[in-house]
Amino acid sequence: MTVIMIALALVNVFSFILYAYDKFMAVRDKWRVPESVLLISAACMGAAGALIAMRLFRHKTRHLLFVILVPVMLLAQVGVMVWWR
Repeated sequence: MTVIMIALALVNVFSFILYAYDKFMAVRDKWRVPESVLLISAACMGAAGALIAMRLFRHKTRHLLFVILVPVMLLAQVGVMVWWR
């Protein structure tokens, strides 16, 4: 179980960094991370990191797709973890 928790933490840190990097590049009007990549990172058990980055950096909070999907993904991922346990 410890290995799974470490893997989940790493995935969420990666997702957080990806969203932070995209915000950093957006402010500078540079090349951006595609939205599909951001959503895939959240869908691959990284929704907690994505949601924290969205709130912390106020990034993608005007995009209805992100505002709805990322929290729903987080709920689903928590449900999977509870069910798996």
